[in-house]
Amino acid sequence: GDGCGHTVLGPESGTLASINYPQTSPNSTVCEWEIRVKPGQRVQLKFGDFDIDGSDSCHSSYLRVHNGIGPTRTEIGKYCGFGFQMDGLIKSRSNEVTVQFMSGIHTSGRGFLASYSTTDKSDLITCLDIASHFSEPEFNKYCPAGCVIPFADVSGTIPHGYRDSSSLCMAGVHAGVVSNTLGGQINVVISKGIPYYEGSLANNVTSKVGPLSTSLFTFKTSGCYGTLGMESRVIPDSHITASSILEWSDQAGQVNIWKPANARLKRPGPPWAAFISDEHQWLQIDLNKDKRITGIITTGSTLPEYYYYVSAYRILYSDDAQKWTVYREPGIDKDKIFQGNTECYQEVRNNFIPPIIARFFRINPLKWHQKIAMKVELLGCQFSIGRAPKITVPPTPQNDDNDFSDDVINSVKTSLQTDKTTFTPEIKNTTVTPSVTKDVALAAVLVPVLVMVFTTLILILVCAWHWRNRKKKTEGTYDLPYWDRAGWWKGMKQFLPTKSAEHEETPVRYSGSEIGRLRPREVPTMLQTESAEYAQPLVGGVVSTLHQRSTFKPEEGKEASYADLDPYNSPIQEVYHAYAEPLPITGPEYATPIIMDMSSHPSTPLSSISTFKAAGNQAPPLAGTYNKLLSRTESSSSAQALYDTPKGQPGPGAADELVYQVPQSMPQSTGSKDK
Repeated sequence: GDGCGHTVLGPESGTLASINYPQTSPNSTVCEWEIRVKPGQRVQLKFGDFDIDGSDSCHSSYLRVHNGIGPTRTEIGKYCGFGFQMDGLIKSRSNEVTVQFMSGIHTSGRGFLASYSTTDKSDLITCLDIASHFSEPEFNKYCPAGCVIPFADVSGTIPHGYRDSSSLCMAGVHAGVVSNTLGGQINVVISKGIPYYEGSLANNVTSKVGPLSTSLFTFKTSGCYGTLGMESRVIPDSHITASSILEWSDQAGQVNIWKPANARLKRPGPPWAAFISDEHQWLQIDLNKDKRITGIITTGSTLPEYYYYVSAYRILYSDDAQKWTVYREPGIDKDKIFQGNTECYQEVRNNFIPPIIARFFRINPLKWHQKIAMKVELLGCQFSIGRAPKITVPPTPQNDDNDFSDDVINSVKTSLQTDKTTFTPEIKNTTVTPSVTKDVALAAVLVPVLVMVFTTLILILVCAWHWRNRKKKTEGTYDLPYWDRAGWWKGMKQFLPTKSAEHEETPVRYSGSEIGRLRPREVPTMLQTESAEYAQPLVGGVVSTLHQRSTFKPEEGKEASYADLDPYNSPIQEVYHAYAEPLPITGPEYATPIIMDMSSHPSTPLSSISTFKAAGNQAPPLAGTYNKLLSRTESSSSAQALYDTPKGQPGPGAADELVYQVPQSMPQSTGSKDK
């Protein structure tokens, strides 16, 4: 009839509207739509807008819905009224429905817009639904075919998002999520709005620039929209070919070649251009192996002085570059013509629903401005499909059992037929097999667990090592726990003074070569020791066992005598100490008696090099290679002591002379004799 408006009738869904919608419909018009879906399914109808004059009780202006087509159809309902709101869906009892619109004499009324689908699409919406109609932060809806309508607005683009006032289904077509010819399911996510929304041209939908909004929406997709290598040069120049190449010389005589390798999106400089501008030109891209191609982006020359671009084109694809297939949408028996550029700068995107699975991709320009020139980028992802296991036919038994052989052959034939039906285009459209998904999920769980376990073990080892080193540092050489050990204590007894009942002479040896290098007057100075906070045990030279606790100073107020076996032993002090107590600051320091080996200097008088005083002017006798000290003097008044005086005390002529303990003797070497 003459009252039909926007109409798209798809195999599973579609959209229909009255003439001149959303303006006032003309008088005395009629239109009838016949809708068919697959046998065994039913049709459901939903109105997005309904505004028909009902002043005469649906007598001259109305919308009538019939179950079935033709003379046998039966009426489901008759509807009219201004701003009529219909809750729910109108469902048929068969797979065929007739919709009849009648417009009589009226002064107002927009008419109607409705969408339909099969009854298994329970979440059907219309082309007029916008994101602000739904309060959920995330939801799934089914968009019917035919939602690219001139009276709906879209603001925004991917990946930034679309303004909440945009038509959901029309934005889905612009984003490449659903097809305008087929419709499809959309997964919508609501988020906070942005101050500015860009505009772009994609899939024959022009989105407008939009202002600030409180919220926006985006779509969840499979993620197969990455670039395939034109801009990034993953695709080499040798894999980009063309039917012809434009070559020309400019006014300066320089030759310009607009070769196919120039057809890379966002590449500065000239594009690819055909030498001849006709419908037989093409640009071909070899992807090296089968890829899942989901879209294409094109521009013109991008040069203001050469305003060339392609405004419409076809797509062909092949697996061997010999047999080519023209891209068509499912259920459509004619080639799909893609809208190209409207000027030479803007990027225009077109998506393939369903995707193309191929290695060789060819663009065939059909319309252009001045000359055929373009830059392109392909969108998609890697394509992989598991191969069916190789079937091994068991050897036929050598007997007359034909039934068994027939069963084996039939089973093999069945398996082969199943394998053939497995590799269909529908299976190629899948992205990830279930087994791969399970492996990815298992790896996502195991990897963090293993990392945590190894990290814990490393921390335990580091802490144990740190604790052990810290314990070693706190337990020094003089710690009491180690002194109490019997083995260590026995080894240290030789360095500690011990009490001896027999006062034997203890010779102390020094190297004659070291003493020989010193002058006689430098020997006493060399052998003097610096004052220390604690009395030092006698460890110089070869020293035998000394008296125990002999490093303690004498008790105050008690004069040392030769009758005392241990002048340092204090009857009051009963507590045993592991090392010497500190001497008082004012207490005297005592020089250590030293016997030196003078065998290498027989002519040197002992009185000139010895730090001990001799009785009178007589030199001490020599015994072999050792100097010998008298054990004790019998008279302190008649003869001076053979020991040196303490530091800081009066000289040899002092009246009160201190007497020191005679060093204990040790066995003399076997080669020495007394003279």
